[in-house]
Amino acid sequence: MTDKKAEKKHANEGDELKGASKEEQVGFHKGSLSTLAKERQEMARIVQIVEQLMQLHIAALKELGVDLEKEAKEAMQPEGTKKPEKPIEDML
Repeated sequence: MTDKKAEKKHANEGDELKGASKEEQVGFHKGSLSTLAKERQEMARIVQIVEQLMQLHIAALKELGVDLEKEAKEAMQPEGTKKPEKPIEDML
């Protein structure tokens, strides 16, 4: 759902709840929190699975002799600071 649609839906829910009793409002908010807590648990589970898969791929690349730390350092260097392949004197 887009942010504007979510905001509008949330605003409409607020209008609907104004006419509801306090007990109904409490029940609505408790139910929402329960649902969101379950969604957060599921999201954490998914992140854990992704992390495990990434670790497996890292281990496989290390077995194949790929130095990921070296590649990460090279990727972090800005373009202008990379060492030229030849000394500048040889280029002249």
